[in-house]
Amino acid sequence: MEYGQFCPIAKATEILGEKWTILIVRELLMGGKRFGELQRGLTLISPTLLSKRLDSLTQYGLVMKRRISGQKGFEYLPTRSCQELLPVIISLGEWGMRWAQSNITQSDYDVELLMLYLQRSIHPDRLPGGDTTLRFHFTDIETYPDWWILVQDKRLDLCVNDPGREIDVYFTTTVKTMADVWMGKRSYRKAIADKDLKLVGHAALINDVGSWMEASVFAGIEPEAMSA
Repeated sequence: MEYGQFCPIAKATEILGEKWTILIVRELLMGGKRFGELQRGLTLISPTLLSKRLDSLTQYGLVMKRRISGQKGFEYLPTRSCQELLPVIISLGEWGMRWAQSNITQSDYDVELLMLYLQRSIHPDRLPGGDTTLRFHFTDIETYPDWWILVQDKRLDLCVNDPGREIDVYFTTTVKTMADVWMGKRSYRKAIADKDLKLVGHAALINDVGSWMEASVFAGIEPEAMSA
């Protein structure tokens, strides 16, 4: 895709303007390295298209593709030019919080993306005892309604099969409610008072949940009303 213009915005858009590219950059900047990790944050992208976009980003120098030592497969690392897009990505997200919230539909509430974000938001060093098991039960979905986040030795794992460990905190809610709470649209207290969220477990963890599982970086940004 070429615009035939010397404008730096046009040249940047030639690299970043294709479908999925910005979201792939988002995943790279949020710590995704392996192909499967990137695909988890981009649920609807096909493996073929993801591979094509990664090859393009590698060609433009935004990604370094490196074989994983002693293992099969590759990892994809953001270069300096990619890392310099972080404030651009954050600004785009802030704009989206202010001006694009009315475009969200029920089908946009993707449980897999939500759980990936929740996993990334946890601070193991703020959890007493270190090892912690969280269970999420979503009442509004039939396929994979139960998810677990395991924290062990500061390592975070996400699974959909019962790991057989004692649960420290149970979350019972809907995908939309949990997403809205994490995005800062509702507080834990309000969601619990409205009976849209139920937390069961150790009081020390429940009372401090906002500390060890931080809200989105975009929390607190109020939406603006679109003018006619």
